[in-house]
Amino acid sequence: MDLDQWFLTTRERDNAACRLPAWCAGNDVRPLVDGATYFARLAEEVPELGRGDQLFFTDWRGDADELLTPDGPTVAQLFGDAARRGVVVKGLMWRSHSDELSYSEEENRRLGDEVREAGGEVLLDQRVRRAGSHHQKLVVLRRPGDPDRDVVFVGGIDLCHSRRDDARHLGDPQPVPMAKVYGEHPPWHDAQLEVRGPAVGMFDAVFRERWNDPRPLDLHSPIARIRDALDRADTVAEPLPEQGPDPEPAGEMSVQALRTYPSTRPGYPFAPKGERSVARGYAKALRRARRLVYLQDQYMWSPHIARLLAAALERSRDLHVVVVVPRHPDVDGRLALPPNQVGRLEALEVCRRAAADRVHVFDLESHCGTPVYVHAKVAVMDDVWAAVGSANLNRRSWSHDSELTAAVLDERPDGREPADPGGLGDGARRFARDLRLELMRHHLDRGPGDDADLVSPEGAVAVMESAARALDAWHDGGRAGPRPPGQLRPHRPEHLPLHTKLWAAPVYRLVYDPDGRPWRDRRRNRW
Repeated sequence: MDLDQWFLTTRERDNAACRLPAWCAGNDVRPLVDGATYFARLAEEVPELGRGDQLFFTDWRGDADELLTPDGPTVAQLFGDAARRGVVVKGLMWRSHSDELSYSEEENRRLGDEVREAGGEVLLDQRVRRAGSHHQKLVVLRRPGDPDRDVVFVGGIDLCHSRRDDARHLGDPQPVPMAKVYGEHPPWHDAQLEVRGPAVGMFDAVFRERWNDPRPLDLHSPIARIRDALDRADTVAEPLPEQGPDPEPAGEMSVQALRTYPSTRPGYPFAPKGERSVARGYAKALRRARRLVYLQDQYMWSPHIARLLAAALERSRDLHVVVVVPRHPDVDGRLALPPNQVGRLEALEVCRRAAADRVHVFDLESHCGTPVYVHAKVAVMDDVWAAVGSANLNRRSWSHDSELTAAVLDERPDGREPADPGGLGDGARRFARDLRLELMRHHLDRGPGDDADLVSPEGAVAVMESAARALDAWHDGGRAGPRPPGQLRPHRPEHLPLHTKLWAAPVYRLVYDPDGRPWRDRRRNRW
């Protein structure tokens, strides 16, 4: 398999200042489905770090008191104890906005304060486009004396409340308030990757680029800078230890780091005109997809991205697109809810106009009947190219906020039929197929290995559609008899009247899904 048929080349990344390798071969990558799985791995790995080892992290939201396992430790205890042992602990948290606006400035500041008191250093980073955020979720653990034990965790899971859920989807005992339909403890589905091998050095470099950015931490708010001065906040990044050599090969998977950085003034030193390799990476993979595109996404609400899916459906009459989304937005209210709904309505209409019979959209519910909030950002194309990260399928994630996604190509073929779903000679690959099947089993209440009827694209679509219809019929029949297995329901977006669309659509485009591309690229509709 020619990796550059799926991965972006250096030229296609279109960022001359990028110093990352095009991709790294020789890695072992393990999916971690749901926050409880990921948090348990952190709680196992971090205590193994000792004096002189390194712990770097970036996050959108962090809660100091979030328990990583039922018996602890909390995030602050885990990272703080590491700093007290002499581990070099450095973090970049988005500064965020006031809690009164349903954001997390105080929580992020508190986590930073507690880690700092233990001897680490956490900066509140607001080097973003106006109304933008740092949305990357990355933890890098390095051992200069034993680099073969280095590991990176990258994906969509924040170190905060509401994320510690598992396959039962009973929710995190420490919840974040959400729309009432999700209940007191909102069920939460998410995904992260555990990466070992040379790619650890690549993600280490991603952190270091942001840490070493010489611009002020807050580009836009003099008030924030005054508050930092009054609070004696840390606003100057101390030098990092020299980056060590990459670990030796640990597996047979190649990993590419895809990123979003917006066009800002002044620009990022490592992306002066921004970077949109997430968008370009997805677009390239979609151009090669022929049989099955499997997506899990928090939003899937941008018609601009939906046009790429529609074009893929039109190129291949055998292609099916399967999407798993939340049933409802995470907010409710007469003013907040419609802008969250209108974008997805437009996106699904674009896809269904291209091929209504080959677009399959589902949402999830727990066995208690509570909708599951899908926060995962996962893609699998033809069981070859797979991606897990922080970037959603919307214009904001592809151009306006900072994002980080790991794309994976496995050198190991998967011999189960169809052995070459796309028919282009790439062959199905073990990591991509196993990831898709694990997620499908997860949503169908199946155990490991119970997936022979899910391997082919047509079989997978038929099984998912049948399971969703059966659960719908059980609800329509008054929930009589045993509940059918599975969590899947057909997704039916709520209808919005024309007068609501007239005001919600521009609010959605300007506030919820803004465009961070330079004007020239906007005019050309170029990612």
